[in-house]
Amino acid sequence: MKKRKKVMTFSLISIAAISAGIFSFILFNPPLVKGSIGSINNYNAVVIAIGNKGFSDVHIDDVSVNGNEEPSNVKIQVSNPSKGFIVTDTFNQEAEDFNLHELDNVAIKTNTSPVKLREKVNNDTAVTDDKSYGMSVVHDKQIENVTITYSYLGISFDKTVRVGT
Repeated sequence: MKKRKKVMTFSLISIAAISAGIFSFILFNPPLVKGSIGSINNYNAVVIAIGNKGFSDVHIDDVSVNGNEEPSNVKIQVSNPSKGFIVTDTFNQEAEDFNLHELDNVAIKTNTSPVKLREKVNNDTAVTDDKSYGMSVVHDKQIENVTITYSYLGISFDKTVRVGT
């Protein structure tokens, strides 16, 4: 009976330690990464290449600009490294050809780091099935930074990207 208690105690401690290690790893290595940034109209409209270096999908929950201001419009572009993104302040038919979606309709898939995708393009190994993601943000004032609130494995994160001058 004592041996079983020791095994059970050791097992629980091991599970707790492994869980704490995984949780710590995720906190110190957030999965959402940014790539290049494009802008028009003196930074009133930007597109930020984003991707996921984690092992599970990332879900964008909210986007704010310049601290806590709500942007005029936010969309996610789903493209491929060869096609790229469009930088626009109007989401008309031309922009729709770039596969724009509402935030809650897109999960950022794994292995979509903009840096890794750029390496694939440079090595001529990119294919049209590779997914790349761009966040289009439009605001009525100059955008200096964009804060992306997202969830990953049930944990909420904030990533602030400096875009303006």
